[in-house]
Amino acid sequence: MNARRTGATDQKDNADAHPEQLSAVPGRGGLTRIARAMRNSFAGLREGVAGEAAITQEAVIFAIALPVSFFIAGSLWTWVALIASLLGVLAVEFLNTAIERLCDHLHPGRHDAIRVTKDFASAAVFIALAIAGLVWGAATLRAFGVV
Repeated sequence: MNARRTGATDQKDNADAHPEQLSAVPGRGGLTRIARAMRNSFAGLREGVAGEAAITQEAVIFAIALPVSFFIAGSLWTWVALIASLLGVLAVEFLNTAIERLCDHLHPGRHDAIRVTKDFASAAVFIALAIAGLVWGAATLRAFGVV
């Protein structure tokens, strides 16, 4: 009947309340959790490419740039930087889209705070594009012997 609870007791109660959250071991929900996460990720990729113009455009650019990257890259690390910069743009665009959809769902009308939030997310996409542009520009200049 002690009013104070220990951290160990809290953790035990938490383990009883949420057994799936705590198991990451194969055979105890781990592989099932990973499979569900992959299924959700692929569903998100499909939804993004099919339903969002910006994501579709960036996915097409990625598909075109992938084979081009093999000709531009002078080394493995340059190729990794080229591809990673494009994947970064896609990742930030997906987050931007998620933020915009959530904002629209929570507050469909115009609202200054929502506008600023969306502007921040859009600025993140712009920065990711600038990084990709720098990486691709430097690699292209090097590939053609300019630098």
